[in-house]
Amino acid sequence: MQQSQLTSGDVIADRRADYAKMLDEGGEPDAAAELMEQALELTPGWAAGWYRLATYREKAGHRTEAAEAYRKTLALDSDDIFGATLKLALLGETETPNQPPSRYVERLFDDYAGRFETSLVEKLDYSVPQKLAALVTSTGRHYALAVDLGCGTGLLGPEIAGQVAQLEGYDLSQNMLAKAEEKHVYALLAQADLSLEPEASGLFSGEPQSRADLVTAADVLMYLGNLESVFLIAARLAASGADFAFSVEDAGEGDGFHLAPSLRYAHSEAYVRGLCARYGFDVLKIEKTIIRKDGGKPVSGILFLTRRIG
Repeated sequence: MQQSQLTSGDVIADRRADYAKMLDEGGEPDAAAELMEQALELTPGWAAGWYRLATYREKAGHRTEAAEAYRKTLALDSDDIFGATLKLALLGETETPNQPPSRYVERLFDDYAGRFETSLVEKLDYSVPQKLAALVTSTGRHYALAVDLGCGTGLLGPEIAGQVAQLEGYDLSQNMLAKAEEKHVYALLAQADLSLEPEASGLFSGEPQSRADLVTAADVLMYLGNLESVFLIAARLAASGADFAFSVEDAGEGDGFHLAPSLRYAHSEAYVRGLCARYGFDVLKIEKTIIRKDGGKPVSGILFLTRRIG
């Protein structure tokens, strides 16, 4: 039986894993790794256990051994719900993937949904919804239909509701969509995968193309890496003259994107501008700002307001 769940199914192994977690939290990753190895001797098919072992080894500075454990995780969990591929990329063991595994992102936010707003808004000074809404408000337009891509728990919806007659929200996580529904501002909420081609994304299942005069993506593109798919989706959604407002984490100079230690992607202004030009969006405004804190440090981002040409 493939074990990717968070418990091993073995009482003794789980107890050792719990002790290992306590040792790690107490600043003893070497001891935690040793105890985790003992747990995995009892349950060698436990993918989540191998992932935990990998993180303890990595904290202890044993990069080669950590990479071995991440590879073992991946071998046991082909969907890569723990993001082992991203960890291997950060360790220099594989090329940075263009996209994170969809199942990893879905699980991440399904697990995070219940505490998302408390963690992000109250503890991390998250400000993208308000700042992005201000950019949208600056147009002075009233929109017939807005499509909120990666809507999460719906933090942006109430901020732009006064400018929108009808609002649709799409997200990969069903648990996040359930939280967004509690805001009572979205006329339609549905699951969609922005890393896929438009036809497979779930955004056009029974819904027409070129239907939106506003498309938004607040704090979602950092979970996508290569942004070709989301720009193609936005171009299909947007009617002529529609606005597309979104945020990215700032990668600084250069013309590409990179994977950060946070397992989020950062994108350069030049890279985003190139995509805008390629997919028919004119850049109206950009704003470089602090979008949240991470580990007590400010995270720099770029807000874009663009308009569909033709």
